[in-house]
Amino acid sequence: MLAARLPGILPPLTRSESLETTRIYSAMGLLPPGVALMDQRPVRTPHHSATAQALIGGGSIPRPGEVSLAHNGILFLDELPEFSRHVLETLRQPLESGTVTIARVHGSVQFPARFMLVAAMNPTASGHGENGKSTQISDRYLARLSGPLLDRIDIHIEVPSVSHRELTSRQPGTSSEVMRQQVTVARDKQHVRFKDSTTNARMETKQLQGFCDLSPSCLLLMKQAMEELGLSARAYDKVRRVARTIADLEGADTIAENHLGEAIQYRLLDRRH
Repeated sequence: MLAARLPGILPPLTRSESLETTRIYSAMGLLPPGVALMDQRPVRTPHHSATAQALIGGGSIPRPGEVSLAHNGILFLDELPEFSRHVLETLRQPLESGTVTIARVHGSVQFPARFMLVAAMNPTASGHGENGKSTQISDRYLARLSGPLLDRIDIHIEVPSVSHRELTSRQPGTSSEVMRQQVTVARDKQHVRFKDSTTNARMETKQLQGFCDLSPSCLLLMKQAMEELGLSARAYDKVRRVARTIADLEGADTIAENHLGEAIQYRLLDRRH
């Protein structure tokens, strides 16, 4: 349900994004009838039985896969551990580079694949939550996912069971429209910061040094997190990118301890590997 709401809070496609997305769907013959230019971010939800070729692309005549059809949009993988491990490992390269390269005897083809990966999983194969007896079962289920793949996912969070009181509550939550306005303001700040060249999620090392500078207190907090959670160098950079985005959502010019602390809390699965 949360994944289904995501398109409603993402900023609208820019002109260049719309043209890129339309070009892919037009080449595949997938443009909806009467649509000349796509203005909605694509959402792809492949089944866990999907093959590597279906997900990444390929064939004797190379064709784009789900990751390219999700370009500038969302790729949602439900029941993540149920996907073949080999299939999931093929996601590592496009998550890092934003492209897919398919090599054949007579040459290679490159397809765009800059998407937001959203994945969901139950705590165990049976779907039951954790307790003292099921922790080992849950760990075995999680072990179907490789550390390097999880390392490339910016945010890991646990969604607890919702109580009957909350389910029947009439108190309204934050609407998608309000969230989208907040996201759009934060994205506009990034456009000014990077002169439309990138976003926080795609910052390179030099940009991280310039826009994610940490105060002495934040550096101490980061040092403790790396020692206690065993964060990798990639995870260290991802925490800073997420902290920068949290600061943007709050309208802050610099990353504060509360922004960094929240970003660290979103690395739940680093505690399990």
